[in-house]
Amino acid sequence: MSDQRFVVAAPKLATLPVVGDTGLFPVRRIYCIGRNYVAHVREMGGDEARDPPIIFQKPADTIMPDGSDVPYPKMTDDFHYELELVVAMKSGGYDIPESEALNHVFGYGIGLDMTRRTVIDAPARPNLPWELKKSFDQSCPCGPIHTVEDVGHIDTGAIQLVVDGDIRQDSDLGLMIWRTPEIIANLSKYFSLEAGDIIMTGTPSGVGPVVPGNKLVGSIAGLGAITINITN
Repeated sequence: MSDQRFVVAAPKLATLPVVGDTGLFPVRRIYCIGRNYVAHVREMGGDEARDPPIIFQKPADTIMPDGSDVPYPKMTDDFHYELELVVAMKSGGYDIPESEALNHVFGYGIGLDMTRRTVIDAPARPNLPWELKKSFDQSCPCGPIHTVEDVGHIDTGAIQLVVDGDIRQDSDLGLMIWRTPEIIANLSKYFSLEAGDIIMTGTPSGVGPVVPGNKLVGSIAGLGAITINITN
């Protein structure tokens, strides 16, 4: 039965499971950090200066759970994976000091920033338009959230992406240019971070295309793995 408070059907709340808990993590916003590993900056044609991080967002309803079939998106012939550490927030605000940033973290997970590397009929400039490249439907597969109480604060450890048994990304979280406390402090200069926000912290080198039929398995030490299948 429809909710009579609304004139159209209300959108479903995006959520993520929490390891060891029957409760769900409600996703408010998805913040993404671009070019946060030196080797990835190089492969994308950038320089190695420690410039302020690139910030963009994905809609909350782009979340896809572990085990999902992810359809090859329309308007591209160059669909890429980007494996990332996910930071889930339990609180926040503006202007969070770096020294206090980790106090606002609920837990950590694994995510994929799926990307239309090129967009058919869109301008050819490399950084535009971000929404068409990054914010399309089903573009944010995410695994369950592991609480800080269970795993501590994750800032080092292997991060690896395998496509059909072939290792494509193989790095360490310790190589992030901007670490999690710095990312949180920087984001909070521009946005009021809140409970339910998740932050995608950037991808290591080795990004590349996938096609229908590919199976992707992404893993981070201490956080298990996420699996998705690319479909037509």
